[in-house]
Amino acid sequence: MNAFSRKELSPKLFFALSAVLLAGAVFAQQAADAVAPEAATEGSFEEISPAVAEALASKAAGTPVTAQNWMVAAANPHAVQAGASVLEAGGTAADALVAVQTVLGLVEPQSSGLGGGAFLIYFDAETRALTTMDGRETAPLEATPRLFQDDAGEPLQFFDAVVGGRSVGTPGTPALLEALHRRWGKLAWGPLLDPAIELADGGFAVSPRLAGLVENDKERLSRFETTANFFYPNGVAVQAGDTLQNPEYAETLRAMAAGGADAFYTGEIATDIVQTVRNAPGNPGVLSTLDLSIYQVKERAPVCVSYRAHDVCGMGPPSSGALTVGQILGTLEGVDLAGMGPESATTWQMIGDASRLAFADRGRYMADADFVPMPKMGLVDPDYLSERAGLLTEGAALTEDAVVPGAPDWDHAQLWADDISLELPSTSHISIVDSYGNVASMTTTIENGFGSRLMVRGFLLNNELTDFSFKTHADGLPIANRLEPGKRPRSSMAPTIVMKDGAPVLAIGSPGGSRIIGYVAKSIIAHLDWRMDVQQAVDLPHLVNRFGTYDLEEGTSAADFGPALEEMGFEVNQRGLTSGLHAIAIGSDLQGGADPRREGIALGE
Repeated sequence: MNAFSRKELSPKLFFALSAVLLAGAVFAQQAADAVAPEAATEGSFEEISPAVAEALASKAAGTPVTAQNWMVAAANPHAVQAGASVLEAGGTAADALVAVQTVLGLVEPQSSGLGGGAFLIYFDAETRALTTMDGRETAPLEATPRLFQDDAGEPLQFFDAVVGGRSVGTPGTPALLEALHRRWGKLAWGPLLDPAIELADGGFAVSPRLAGLVENDKERLSRFETTANFFYPNGVAVQAGDTLQNPEYAETLRAMAAGGADAFYTGEIATDIVQTVRNAPGNPGVLSTLDLSIYQVKERAPVCVSYRAHDVCGMGPPSSGALTVGQILGTLEGVDLAGMGPESATTWQMIGDASRLAFADRGRYMADADFVPMPKMGLVDPDYLSERAGLLTEGAALTEDAVVPGAPDWDHAQLWADDISLELPSTSHISIVDSYGNVASMTTTIENGFGSRLMVRGFLLNNELTDFSFKTHADGLPIANRLEPGKRPRSSMAPTIVMKDGAPVLAIGSPGGSRIIGYVAKSIIAHLDWRMDVQQAVDLPHLVNRFGTYDLEEGTSAADFGPALEEMGFEVNQRGLTSGLHAIAIGSDLQGGADPRREGIALGE
C-alpha cells in the first residue's frame, strides 16, 4: 500500500496546509452564525386523533412512547399518523416511509419534499443485512466549478447563490421512494400516496411553526410569483390555524401514483421543473430534462464504527455524517464518559475536542467518493482514532494549532485544501420499525429553509448545490467538495442504526445542518453511556463544537457550562440549537422519542 502519512510531508508544507483549515474554519463559523437556524415551535395537533394527543402528552412529559409491534417517529403528527395507518394495515417500514415523506412534503414544505433528496439506512429483518441508499441530489451536467463565483472569480454571497434556479440540483427523493418500495415494500404503491393526496385536496391547518417561518422569510419567498401566491394569498402571509390546500401537489402525487417516479423525471412535470429553474428571474439555473431523466439512486455499503460493544452504522460519502459521528465516538472509546457523567464540564470538553478533530478531517477529506479519492476506511480505523484520542487532554481545550487534519492511511497521495462550504439546518428525519422487524432511518432535505424558494407543481425545489464549496482551490490545492457536473454535494445528514450482536437496537437521526453530527453523537452517548431512554436522550440540552467555538443551547442548562468551558480555553456562544431528533429504541419493546424543539411525535402499537 502506498500509504500517505503526515511524516511524508515537510513541516513547512504540513503547517501551511493546516493554516488553510484554520482560515476555512473561521469563515464557516462566521457564516453559519450569520444565518439563523430554523425556528423552534410546536403546533396544536391533538384534534388529529386520540393517539396523537397521547403522544404529544408523552413528549411534553419527557417520557418515551412505548409499543410492542411497530412504531414511527417523524417531524409532523399528520405525517406520523399516515405512516402509522400503513403499519397498522400490515405495511413495511418502506411502505410507511413513502406515506410519511409525501405528507411531510405537504405540511412542512420548508424542510423536505419531492424537490429534494434523502439518505436511507435500512435493516432487512429477513436477510439480517443493513443497506444504505443514496438519494442525494446531483449537479447538473451543464454546471461548472465556477457556478457560484462572480466574474472576478470570487465566491458569491450565500443567499445570492441560494435564491433562484442557480442552486437547484437534480432531485432524488421521488426516485429513492420508488426504489425502496420496490426493494422492501409489501403494499401497493398508489394507495401509499393517498393520505398526502387527501390532505392536499382537503387542506390542513397551518402550524405556528410553518406560519412563523413563512412570515420571517417574506422577502425571499415573495420574489417568485408561484411561491408568493401559495404562501401569501392576497399578499398576506398564511397564519397559524389557516386551512391551506395544495391541489397542484395532489395532482403531482396522482401522476406519480399512476406512473411511478417516471412521471416525475420525464414528461410534463420534468419540463415544468426545468423551465422554472432555467427561467428563474434574476438567478437562472442550468438543470435540464436530461439531468432528470438519467438520475439514479445509488446503493452503498454502510459505514460502521464500534462503540461500547455496539456497531454504529450510517451513510457514507457523499454524506460526512456516519464518518464524522463515527470518528467522534471512536476517538472517545477509551474515555470513561459513563463515569464522568453528563454533569461534568470535562465530559463536554472531551466531546467537543473530539468533534473538532473529526471536523478537521471532514473539511480536508470528505466529499463524493465517486469523484474524489477518499481515505474512508482510514478515517475510522481504530488505530488511527486511538492516535487522534492521544491529542485529547482532560480539562484543557485543544489549542487552535493542535486541531489539524490527521494523516489516515490510504492508497492515494492526493493533497486537498480544506473546504469552507456552508450547510444550513432545514431538514427532517424519520425513524420507523415495522411489525416484521425491519428498521428504517431516513434523513431528508431541500437544504435551506424553503430551498431555492422556487415552487413548481405544488412543491419547492432544493438549493442543494450550495452545499458544494464555492471555491474550487485554496493555496494552489483543489478542494475535494468542489462542484463538478454529476457530482453529489457533501452532506452532514446522519441517519443511523445502532446494532448489537447483529440486531438493531436504535434508529436515530436529526436535521440541523452540520450540527446534525453533534446532535446525533450526543444522543447516542446519552443513550449508551448515560443509560438515558430515547426521550431523555433527545431532550438533553445541546452542546456542539465544530470549528472551535462551543455552541450552548440558549435557555437550557447547557448555558451553565459556559464559565467552566471558557476557563478550559473555549470561546462559547449561546444560541438556539433547533434539532429535530427522532429515535426508536428496540428491545423487549419499542420506545420512541421525538424532539421537543419541533412539532413531531412518535406513535406505535
